[in-house]
Amino acid sequence: MKDFLKNNGLWILFAGAVIAVALALLSYFSTNTSPLVDLANTITSPFRAVCTSVAGWFVDKQNYYEDVTALKEENEALKQQIAEMEATVRQGEADSQENVFLRDLLDLRKQRRDLSDFETATVMERSVTNWTSSLTLDKGSVHGVEEGDCVIDGQGNLVGRISEVGYNWSTVLTVVDTDTSLGARVYRTQDIGIANGDFALMERGQLRLDSLPVSSQLLEGDLIVTSGLGGYLPPDLVIGSVSSLRADDSDTAVYAVLTPAADLGSLTEVCIIKSFEIVS
Repeated sequence: MKDFLKNNGLWILFAGAVIAVALALLSYFSTNTSPLVDLANTITSPFRAVCTSVAGWFVDKQNYYEDVTALKEENEALKQQIAEMEATVRQGEADSQENVFLRDLLDLRKQRRDLSDFETATVMERSVTNWTSSLTLDKGSVHGVEEGDCVIDGQGNLVGRISEVGYNWSTVLTVVDTDTSLGARVYRTQDIGIANGDFALMERGQLRLDSLPVSSQLLEGDLIVTSGLGGYLPPDLVIGSVSSLRADDSDTAVYAVLTPAADLGSLTEVCIIKSFEIVS
């Protein structure tokens, strides 16, 4: 035994030290965390962090998508509301304009009892080219409209005459159209002349008055009305006013440039005179 201890004592002492250290470590970890659990946690910790980060990214993206979708839906709803409000405003403006037109027309009926048969119409299209100035209306033969009928605005200003009639539409050649020629009268002096469309003036929305008596004393601003001669048009419909006086190409006569009283560029409603009484 003495020899065994002498020969192996160092190893026995080392083994005891190792066992003591092992027991101490086991005692320490047993009061804290299992070594395997700690090792597993240490190894998986980076992966858990990545998974948490990725999951958070997906959650953020999902929330962002939901927010953007909600904002788009809200934006579309607001656009729809704005469109409906704008449509309401436009309808209100149209109704207001129509009411003004009808009130003016009612006053005109009271003043002009010779204009016995009216037909109100809406301007669907306007055409202004180098050759013509016309309006397309939504009333036609089914409404009793005929070629040659006179067209006025709500104040009784002359717009033009019907040149073509369809079943439910008609075309008006305005007073500035180059094919327009009608008897006219200077309201102040009662001088008779002819109002004509003119190529050079039509693009400026004007027409000319000529064939006046040599003795005529025409002035700028004079009011020009229809003469009613021949029975083609009612008398005293306002054509326009004198804007300027010019010499003709031969310098032997003077003609007047007229600006129409009707606002041809913004008309939306007009009145077709289907019949009238000729007052002598």
